[in-house]
Amino acid sequence: MCGIIGVLGSHEVAPILVEALKRLEYRGYDSAGIATLQNGALARRRALGKLVNLSDLLVHDPLPGKIGIGHTRWATHGAPSVDNAHPHCAGSVAVVHNGIIENYRELRSELAEAGREFTTETDTETVALLCDHLMSEGKTPVEAAFATVDRLDGAFALAFLFDGQDDLMVVARKGSPLAIGHGDGEMYVGSDAIALAPLTDRITYLEEGDRAVLTRNSVEIRDAAGQLANRPMRKIKAEAAMVDKAGHKHFMAKEIAEQPRVIAEAVQHYMPSDTDRVVLPDGAEIDFTNVQRVVMVACGTAFYACLTAKYWLEQIAGLPVEVDIASEFRYREPPIPDGTLALFVSQSGETADTLAALRYCQDKADTIVSVVNVAESSIARESDIALPILAGTEIGVASTKAFTCQLTVLLMLSLKAAHERGRISDMDMADHAAALRGLPVALNLALDQTDAIKKAARRLSEARDILFLGRGLMYPMALEGALKLKEISYIHAEAYAAGELKHGPIALIDKAMPVVVFAPSDSLLDKTVSNMQEVMARKGKVVLVSDEAGIAEVGETKELREAIKMPAVSSILTPIVYAVPAQLLAYYTAVAKGTDVDQPRNLAKSVTVE
Repeated sequence: MCGIIGVLGSHEVAPILVEALKRLEYRGYDSAGIATLQNGALARRRALGKLVNLSDLLVHDPLPGKIGIGHTRWATHGAPSVDNAHPHCAGSVAVVHNGIIENYRELRSELAEAGREFTTETDTETVALLCDHLMSEGKTPVEAAFATVDRLDGAFALAFLFDGQDDLMVVARKGSPLAIGHGDGEMYVGSDAIALAPLTDRITYLEEGDRAVLTRNSVEIRDAAGQLANRPMRKIKAEAAMVDKAGHKHFMAKEIAEQPRVIAEAVQHYMPSDTDRVVLPDGAEIDFTNVQRVVMVACGTAFYACLTAKYWLEQIAGLPVEVDIASEFRYREPPIPDGTLALFVSQSGETADTLAALRYCQDKADTIVSVVNVAESSIARESDIALPILAGTEIGVASTKAFTCQLTVLLMLSLKAAHERGRISDMDMADHAAALRGLPVALNLALDQTDAIKKAARRLSEARDILFLGRGLMYPMALEGALKLKEISYIHAEAYAAGELKHGPIALIDKAMPVVVFAPSDSLLDKTVSNMQEVMARKGKVVLVSDEAGIAEVGETKELREAIKMPAVSSILTPIVYAVPAQLLAYYTAVAKGTDVDQPRNLAKSVTVE
């Protein structure tokens, strides 16, 4: 969601703030702004739309100052507009905010009764007004900021700047990530390490409920109870600073192309070359012989990774699995019986709904396991065992390499469970290990089908509606393919289990309806081909994604518009391999339509509000 940056520097901070905000563009935003202290007085510049608009504004109306805060806003309360853009100022206080203040109406009423006037539709303005009001009653800036934070319900990351205080910034977090960067005579704050990477490699991650007082030479962190807290300083890995496109037109294209490499690294991490067994990191252990049930919770693309893992865990390991959407899970108040392993999947590790679901399970499930891409994230820290997917920094809003790395780690975890439970032998495990180590080659073969995929994408770009079909392990892939297409091309797409075609969706089929079918030559191929024939009999135009044997089974017909040939792989690996054409179909369709591939409208990379 929104991005926050703060700098207490020794140089002019406006260009530093804007450059850092550019590194946060992947989070999604609709407006941006910065505030500095100019000769001791608060001043700000805000602009609607892309950061280039803010940059242009600053060229014509510069903003001096060596301390400042910046923000990219993703609208929640109030439409995108300059007035609603951050930073918000009230009297002697400027504030930037990521999250949602749930009790802002109550606070707004109190402030209105006290004579305070509101000029925006946002919940954040309430924070600035409350802090300024408390200062008018005699509190110091730090006291007022802390007292304001104590009054807030909801999720937030906050940074406060004060009139006349050119060596002071107050920050706080609850439910939204925030990190402090340490410099030499300078201090920084940001929504994540990516924003801070060019400025420093020394990072302190604030924990839930923390608030901190920053000067150029000091940081004082207090926990939610107001006690001094000693949070460790960590080194950012070099990759955090690597956010260039490496010659690709879009980050999404780069990240699709990186999949063979990052998956090879993930396989090597969990299945070292000297063993055919799955080894969990840092000495972590899960006794799968005592696991009676697995509950998997996630959102969006990560949810489809969980749906795929359900097939693996049930078919290979013999474990009953429930998969739930995080935003619905805890509101059902589901019973969590003894013997339950609760597994949470999130690229960012900060997804608000997934984190809330994890906390619901903390005193109920036997073991909390998370599959995340950010080792220092809230979800990772609050889990009993955190399994990194090792995808590296993912900038494109539409998840690609993180999805296939999630699948790879979940497959290895499923194989570990199956082996420990006696469902597969040592020989079976060795065969699976060999297949996993061959995944990068298969992925490269899938990436080689670019020409066929581009051709299919040009046809898809002309459609208003598209259906995706799949069976078994390909059903979640159909869901993911439809989601990717919707996210970045804005074409309406739906996915169905192919067997459900006759139960309603077939009514949509006509000569204008493209149907994308994922159908590897597995045990379900014959049934999927039968469903395809039903589509083609009604003049539906099919794009078939299959291997050589599957394409031959369908045969040539004028209704088969395109056939995209995948390498033949073990059936359990097909979701990982077939993710590539799903991603590329969406990518090239979006390119053909001219949409913003990396930053699609209305979407954010990390959804840190409910």
